[in-house]
Amino acid sequence: MPWSWIDWGLVAALGGLVGASELVSRYKDDPISAIKAWSGILYIAINSAASVAALGLIHAYGWFPASRWTQILMAGVSAMAFFRTSLFVVRAGDRDVGIGPSGFLQIFLGAADKGVDRKRAAARSDAVATVMKGVDFDKAVQALPPYCLALMQSVLPDDQQVLKRALDALQASGAEPSVKSLLLGLELINVVGVDVLKTAVRSLGDQIRYVPGV
Repeated sequence: MPWSWIDWGLVAALGGLVGASELVSRYKDDPISAIKAWSGILYIAINSAASVAALGLIHAYGWFPASRWTQILMAGVSAMAFFRTSLFVVRAGDRDVGIGPSGFLQIFLGAADKGVDRKRAAARSDAVATVMKGVDFDKAVQALPPYCLALMQSVLPDDQQVLKRALDALQASGAEPSVKSLLLGLELINVVGVDVLKTAVRSLGDQIRYVPGV
């Protein structure tokens, strides 16, 4: 079966799509920013490279010879599952270390993922500090979450339950109200995103804002 540059291009695209989907699922508040970050691009590129390498192995060993499209799909979609496997696991100190393809790959994937996380952390901190400025936690925790969820139409019940548990723990904590307000904003950003939170805070206005002397 003749090899084609189209095969390699499709496999690379599929591998990149897998990497991008992982970033989208992990950074739900602003997935586009996560993908556009240099570390996000590196993460996607590593996934693409792994898929291309998998196609090379498939060709070299003659796997799935009956179908060219099976080769492309297996290399593009299943490469990361293979390269993240460990032949065996050894105990090093207080952690388990996988020995196999995953050991080498996870170093680069972990570095790229942490780079995305650091960049998103800085952006999230700035956003929540701006949006939640002057917001009274005791007022906001009652009105803001249900209003944000009402604005959305696609928040899954499981995500709502996770948010409820996080807010219950936040209310029970002994943190300062100003810190609780910021944490409330971060929890809501995780579920509905920055733009929805901004809209909700603006719409509720003085109902959730701190009033001196009251």
